[in-house]
Order: sequence, then C-alpha cells, then structure tokens
Amino acid sequence: MGNENIRLTQLSHGGGCGCKIAPDILQKILAGSAGGIIPPQLLVGTESSDDAAVYEINPQQAIVATTDFFMPIVDDPYDFGRIAATNAISDVYAMGGTPLFALALVGMPVSVLPVETIARILAGGESVCRAAGIPIAGGHTIDSVEPIYGLVAIGIVNPQHLRRNSSAKAGDKLILGKALGVGVYSAALKKDQLQESDYEAMIASTTQLNTPGPLLGCLNGVHAVTDVTGFGLLGHLMEVCKGSGLRARVDFSHLPMLPRAVELAGAGYVTGASGRNWNSLKQNVKLGTGIGDVEQALLTDPQTSGGLLVSCSPDSVTEVLSIFLQQGFSHVSVIGELTAGEFGVDVL
Repeated sequence: MGNENIRLTQLSHGGGCGCKIAPDILQKILAGSAGGIIPPQLLVGTESSDDAAVYEINPQQAIVATTDFFMPIVDDPYDFGRIAATNAISDVYAMGGTPLFALALVGMPVSVLPVETIARILAGGESVCRAAGIPIAGGHTIDSVEPIYGLVAIGIVNPQHLRRNSSAKAGDKLILGKALGVGVYSAALKKDQLQESDYEAMIASTTQLNTPGPLLGCLNGVHAVTDVTGFGLLGHLMEVCKGSGLRARVDFSHLPMLPRAVELAGAGYVTGASGRNWNSLKQNVKLGTGIGDVEQALLTDPQTSGGLLVSCSPDSVTEVLSIFLQQGFSHVSVIGELTAGEFGVDVL
C-alpha cells in the first residue's frame, strides 16, 4: 500500500500556511469576482479579508464560519493533523467567537500513503477538537496527488463581542500572542537542520489553541483582532492598517521569536512564501536602519497556526497581557502601535 518511511513534507510542494497564494495575486484573482448576495445579516464577508464570515441570527447570536486546509508542514502525521486543526479553529477565536463543531477536509494520495498514516493525521485533528471541546461532525474526502488536511470550523459570537481586523483606532498598542519563525523552522526541517528541541518548540506553538480570543472580545478596549498566518506578520498587520485607515509602527527588537529563528533565517532557511509576501507588500513598508534581509524574511515569514495580533487602547494593555499569560502564552509581547496616516507599516 505504501512506504511507512515516506516523509510527508516530501510529498507536497509547500507546507502549512506557506501554501497560501501571495496577497497581490489573490487580490487580482478576486478582483474579477462579480460578488453575490449580501444580506444585512452578513456582518462580515469578504470586504476586509477578515479571518471568518459572520452571520447574525439575532441581536445576541451570530454564526462564525471559516475553513482552512493545507499540505504537510511536518513529517509526523499526528502532529500534522494537530497543527492543521489548531490553525483552522484559530479563525473562530480571532473573531472573538467560541467554536461549536468542525467538518474535516481530507485529500490524500491513497496509493502512496498507508491507511495507518492517513488515520493518524485524522486522529491528530480529532485530538485538538477534543481539547477545544468540539466534535468533528462530518466532512469530505478525496484522492489527491498531495496530502491535504484541514477543517471547516463553525462557531458562535455575540455581535457585541465580535472583533474584526478593520476596526483598530489611532493610538492603539499592538500585541502579538505567539513567537514568529514557524516558516523558518519548517524550511530547516525539510533540510534536516532542525534540532529536537527546535521541533518541540515549533509543535508547542503551532498546536496551542488561541483561546484568549473570546475573552479579548469582551473587553471594550480591544478594538481589532486577527491571527498571523500565511502572509506573515507584515501581511496581516497590513490588512489591519488598510481596513482601519491607519499606519503601524513596529519595533523589531520587541518581536517574540522562536529560539533559533534568527540564526536559521541567517543561515538561509527561509520559505519561498516569505519572498512572495515581501514582493506583495514592500511598496507600503518602510524599513529602518538595521533592518536587513534576515529581519525582512522574519517579518514576512509565513506562520502556520500563528498568534493573535491585537489592537487595543493603551489603558487596556495590562489586562490584555494578563489574559494571554493566564492562558499560557509566555511569548506575548507589545510590538508597536497604530497612528493616523497613510496606511502602511514602518519597522524600526
């Protein structure tokens, strides 16, 4: 049926959220869309490139719906399933929502991978859903050339607690919940240059559910939330800036990083997605003195199951940090602020 020693990452041309289509290409693809029905109950659609769609049922309840899937970022099938599921559910949390249930999306090269390997991928996803307190209530499977796994995640949110990526305010502080460098680590893993401790740090980060989301949505001082995934920190911060009509200032020295992210990026272990992200964003980014190629690669490094990026009032910072720390997010950091001005990002 197949080789038990097959490396999952060798069966795919890209891994994790690094598989995403670059922002500028995606914009061109969607520009030709004629659009569709937009009922007043659709609180969030495609207009601001937000993390999930939101549909109001009544004044106290709205459905949060999202989907995410990708090719393997690691070789261990159970870990692959865990990462993909955590990443998909994150979009519900990023809207301030609470997940309700999931549907599995499965595409596997059944003539190449053993049935046992495929089953382990699904088991990994199921373990994360159990941790989130939700069932996998169905799904769809196909025979595909590359391994693909992910979820449709359905959640619920009080519209008053809904947090978009386009509602930030001038003067807000920017807080990032997880360390950067997942794409760099995945590139090193493919070249067998990732130490066991590095792999453990990568798995710990990518399988940590972004549970602070619903709690953050209850704070009046939290104005905008998104999660950092395939477009890197710069790409997802740019969406916040564009949607809110603001400019961001980021202090690179305050960015949390996985332990060897800078070292590995300096050694050339970066993904192709990082370069594509930079080419899509560079016209609206100003890099300060001392921000070179390595720093640029980390700013655009595609994160798989990355952290929440929060825009909040200065007097809410302590409470926001406390929520993250209480939920076990030890890398949380204040990374910058938002100001009035032409949308874009300045990195110091």
